[in-house]
Amino acid sequence: MTDTEVAAAAALAGAEVVRARYGRLHSRIDKGAGDFATDADLAAEEAILDVIRTARPGDAVHGEEGGRQGAADAEREWLVDPLCGTLNYATGSQLVAVNVVLRNGPAAVADPFSGEVFLTDGETARVRTGVPGDERPLTPTADTRLVDVNLDPPFPSAPGFRAVDLLAHPGFVENFRPRVVSTTLALAWVAAGRRAAYVTDGGDLSGSVHFAAGIALCRAAGCVVTGVDGGPVGPGGRGLVVAADAGTHELLMSMIGGRGRTG
Repeated sequence: MTDTEVAAAAALAGAEVVRARYGRLHSRIDKGAGDFATDADLAAEEAILDVIRTARPGDAVHGEEGGRQGAADAEREWLVDPLCGTLNYATGSQLVAVNVVLRNGPAAVADPFSGEVFLTDGETARVRTGVPGDERPLTPTADTRLVDVNLDPPFPSAPGFRAVDLLAHPGFVENFRPRVVSTTLALAWVAAGRRAAYVTDGGDLSGSVHFAAGIALCRAAGCVVTGVDGGPVGPGGRGLVVAADAGTHELLMSMIGGRGRTG
């Protein structure tokens, strides 16, 4: 099994748990600052880890809930977000994702309720619809003009950049329509042409269990991926602006302007 197939199988294993437990009354584990996990997060992460441990027993795994596990000197590490959109899920919304990525390698993002899994081998990006044999390349396009904006705290770039200010920009409402889904499933939607762009504040998100899989997917699909300051995503990076094409990215950056820059 290739690393891409391991990522896909692991993401789908987590998605199956998330789907099966949907609609139940979930126990909550408080993480502080209003954040929490549910029993579904924990069970989905364990299902994902079971797949990775079986297929790649020598690799380390860093899960959102369990932290880093495996040999300290392991050369390879998987990043796992078993349920991105926990608050959505706990309140009965199906806008969630399951993210699995080999650091600097293949990745998969599963939608537990559509049955889709978006995957990349690091060079190409595609989606499996859940229908046997139905696999299609991902083709970004800005035709929808829908832009997902993450409004969740914290806001490390404020007051220089605040995503809520972007929504009030005259140029934004003239060219785009905002959406707030509060899950990185939106990154997969940019890669698939269902969203024109995605914007979030933050620090270096390239190694985040929440964002790394979506970033890998968007890059492989040919999206434009930068920080909110226009710089590269990586060490020292700041947030994300992921756009379906260069024109959309340029337009969004013109609205953010120098407000998100450090120098």
